[in-house]
Amino acid sequence: MPTLDHNRVLLVHPLGYAAGRAGGDISRLANIMPPLGLATMAAYLEKLGIESDIVDFYAWPDSERRMRDLLLEKRPGFVGFSCTTSAFLDGVRLAGLAKTVLPGVRVVFGGVHVSALRERMLRDHPVIDHIVVGEGEQSLAELIQTEGRSHDVLGVISRGACADEIVFAGPRPRIPNLDDLPYPAYERLPGYPGRYTLPVFNYPTTPNASALSSRGCPYACAYCDRSVFERSYRFNSAAYLYDHMRYLKERFGIRHVNFYDDQFTFHLQRIEQLTDLLTDAPLNMTFNCAVRAEHVTEPLLGRLKAAGCWMISLGIETGDQDLLRAMNRKVDLEQLAERVRLIKKAGIRVKGLLMIGLPGETEESVEKTRRFLFSLPVDDFNLTKFTPFPGAPAYATIRDHGEFDEDWNRMDCMHFMFVPRGFTRERLEKLHVSFYRQHYQRPRVLLDYATMLWRSPDSWRRFLLNLGSFIRFARGRDRFDGA
Repeated sequence: MPTLDHNRVLLVHPLGYAAGRAGGDISRLANIMPPLGLATMAAYLEKLGIESDIVDFYAWPDSERRMRDLLLEKRPGFVGFSCTTSAFLDGVRLAGLAKTVLPGVRVVFGGVHVSALRERMLRDHPVIDHIVVGEGEQSLAELIQTEGRSHDVLGVISRGACADEIVFAGPRPRIPNLDDLPYPAYERLPGYPGRYTLPVFNYPTTPNASALSSRGCPYACAYCDRSVFERSYRFNSAAYLYDHMRYLKERFGIRHVNFYDDQFTFHLQRIEQLTDLLTDAPLNMTFNCAVRAEHVTEPLLGRLKAAGCWMISLGIETGDQDLLRAMNRKVDLEQLAERVRLIKKAGIRVKGLLMIGLPGETEESVEKTRRFLFSLPVDDFNLTKFTPFPGAPAYATIRDHGEFDEDWNRMDCMHFMFVPRGFTRERLEKLHVSFYRQHYQRPRVLLDYATMLWRSPDSWRRFLLNLGSFIRFARGRDRFDGA
């Protein structure tokens, strides 16, 4: 057995399906987001003298050879996987490959899926040695420092001395000050930033990047998985965030940043300080962010616009007030409509985030959503297929509301795995396609996309290069149908 370097870890972001099908995956063609969690992990470990490499199968689907080569060349003592639900079983497959290539390597899994299902994942998948629950930086570092032998590492579930024994030392307190964390190790991501792309028509310039400036969400919507950060909310300071943006520009030439935070504007004082910094000492960068309607005010929008905000996304979810109530989504549709109009008035693009197929969904509620969305001056929208993930409150009772096919490989918000009572899967697919088709047939929308020829020329280039795949998606073909 080769000697292992117990002070080194290989960090892996699985694809979730066969590499040969990646070319037909519309979600990859539209958006490849860097694994910011793994990149932050790598930077944190480096501060402690722990070496790491990252293999991102989502950006580079044909990465098995690179993974094998790194295992043989670097002989890491640990291989860590960060997995969503749809990528988990692919991660298990790759973990088996790692143990075949490098016997004795310790396999660690983290992320939302294993944080929700915990001990069950060790019982059902013998290839996994440890599970990191919740926030992972400190837990993984201590696990590596003890060479995986200690059962006292908080936040880690491990196998005990006996065959069936599973040991959990208890939850780890969350990192109180996110400014203590280093910037993600973007340079560890091969091809960064060019390999990673924001959604088409969602940015003005390239190179562009994704970033996070907070963790968690204080709300408790029934469709959201809160397994990792629960209902905590912590954020980087305005000074840290400004310096992070400047670092991205100076180190990688980034000109536009998309902040993927659930609640970018939740802490108003932070945003006021950030916008002051960006207007007093401009970085000549633009950015997108996501907000909740109740946080939107005219003064805030004026600040964001002056600081370079190009687009704001906000959760609409559904145009049926009763469904919002049932999902514990505390927002008033009239207020939401007013705030969308305020954003447009401020000269900022608006993207609506919606779902179809929620528990209790009806033909009437889908039509309400369509009418509501089309009454608003939104520039873009994303209509996902509701998926009950294991860490979401709705998951516990989902079978009371319809048919649920819990096929983890397809639980990616691109398939109707849950079908509400009164619907068939085929009918939901037709409504989903019809929703998009009607949107793109509206004259105002077509005119807006025409202006993207000069407002986001790279988006048009990508759209035309992948026109066939986008047309298949518009026709409702399966995301992996290469015909």
